[in-house]
Amino acid sequence: MRDSTADESDAPDGRTVYEESLVEDAVAIAAAQKRDLDTSKPLLKITDLSVAFESSTGMVPAVREANLTIYPGQTVAIVGESGSGKSTTAAAIIGLLPGTGKVTGGSIEFDGEDLAKLGPKDWVKYRGSEIGMVPQDPMTNLNPVWRIGSQVKEALTANNVVPRSERGQRVADLLEEAGLPDAPRRAKQYPHEFSGGMRQRALIAIGLAAHPKLLIADEPTSALDVTVQKRILNHLATMTAEMGTAVLFITHDLGLAAERAEQLIVMHRGRVVESGAALDILQNPQHPYTQRLVAAAPSLASKRIISAHERGVQTTEEELTGTGAGATSTEEIVRVENLVKEFEVRGAKGEEKILRAVNDVTFGVRTGTTMAIVGESGSGKSTVANIILNLLDPTSGKVFLRGHDLATLGRKELFDLRRTLQVVFQNPYGSLDPMYSVFRIVEEPLRVHGVGNKKERLARVAELLDLVSLPRSAMRRYPNELSGGQRQRVAIARALALKPEVVVLDEAVSALDVLVQNQILNLLNDLQAELDLTYLFITHDLAVVRLIADDVVVMENGKVVEAASSEQLFANPKQPYTQELISAVPGHSIPLGIG
Repeated sequence: MRDSTADESDAPDGRTVYEESLVEDAVAIAAAQKRDLDTSKPLLKITDLSVAFESSTGMVPAVREANLTIYPGQTVAIVGESGSGKSTTAAAIIGLLPGTGKVTGGSIEFDGEDLAKLGPKDWVKYRGSEIGMVPQDPMTNLNPVWRIGSQVKEALTANNVVPRSERGQRVADLLEEAGLPDAPRRAKQYPHEFSGGMRQRALIAIGLAAHPKLLIADEPTSALDVTVQKRILNHLATMTAEMGTAVLFITHDLGLAAERAEQLIVMHRGRVVESGAALDILQNPQHPYTQRLVAAAPSLASKRIISAHERGVQTTEEELTGTGAGATSTEEIVRVENLVKEFEVRGAKGEEKILRAVNDVTFGVRTGTTMAIVGESGSGKSTVANIILNLLDPTSGKVFLRGHDLATLGRKELFDLRRTLQVVFQNPYGSLDPMYSVFRIVEEPLRVHGVGNKKERLARVAELLDLVSLPRSAMRRYPNELSGGQRQRVAIARALALKPEVVVLDEAVSALDVLVQNQILNLLNDLQAELDLTYLFITHDLAVVRLIADDVVVMENGKVVEAASSEQLFANPKQPYTQELISAVPGHSIPLGIG
């Protein structure tokens, strides 16, 4: 547990380091927002932009007569659900429209040049050095056979940013600025040796390598925990203040938009439906679509989903960790006691050769409730979940399911355990087999466990699709024909196929836009009430935790530092680390207009 005295250091005016950091953040953001902008000359001016994709039936419009203006050093956010045209607009700006996408009308003026008229060779002048890009998915945007440092260096070399002799140091500096400690060692590693958040930070380093005039950040922090997210966003704010670099955020996080963007663009079905000062729009939305977005936003300052908490009772930290008299084995479906997990670090020697990822963790999950495990990347939360799922063996400690020690179960008993424990992963694009139809994906666990005949399995799949609000016609479709929200519904249907008692949700909504995220959270809430499910929610998004969790366990460096009911934790966080996590949530203190 973090020593609270460590946060009481020599900050000015008697403030703690924690309080001082909040002041520094506020100063950094204020500095970025008080720039003296040259309002007479926009850096980027998009006028009546239309983009369409060629299909077998003709041109399909994706962006319809969109307009936006960005000035040097300004921060602008485009928000909207999947398919609204926000990412397509960003791709058109940097000339990277996928597939058969074409600009069919309007202009994209950047520093006085119409980018819509550029040929393929002309783009070399602008990409990287003038317009940088931080893409969303770190899994597909890093070369798996190149070291991380080589990929950052490639960006420096392509744009001729620094002399050859200085590139190694500049690579380390960029990785450090992007939030990666021990940067020289990290530069020698490959993408598969990085966590998802670390990969995203590497992409940010590549995007900033040439100090572009405009940085397009497409969901740049969706894979990051809140404290690292805050560091990255503060770095971007400092960049815009000191260097005049403009930032265009593509995001579904309205809290981030409220806190970080000066101007907001709301897109819906390819059109800009509302634009203006970010706080004005989010606190007083005018367009019905914007009102829907704001109402669905999981903000710490918005109302909670009350029905998600009508089932539970107030729980103290002692009851959650099993040290008090209030918890008994009959109340808990999952019990974790003194869990330890150690990994051997390749290439390390001595004490550094053993990494203790989970260190003496104890907690209980009450039947029919939602327990959230939160913490930064590397805190051990996903390792705990994998041990509970029996995907990893603990070094020591025990996991009990309805009082049965999982370590004592035989092979057949562990196979049967899969019926009771199921999982929904973070990425609906990677967790579904692209070669399987929706029917085969959902039917697979039934077939593996020998449940029913072919006709009965067909009926069960249809029932499951109804349960997650997907049409039965979706059975014949494949994952690439579905939206992100639809894919996650398929993943949930698959997890429910065997009628489990416990579902582990590993960042199950972090990749979804705000409206779809809200739909999935409501769906999970309804399914829990209907099927008496118990959820173990692994997440770094405390705004979502505030909405859905009954009980919360906070982990840091492999240890539980705080455990309480959701109400108690957010109303009165006791530990400085918990306070830091909550304060780092984008827009945590900004009340949205509806909610």
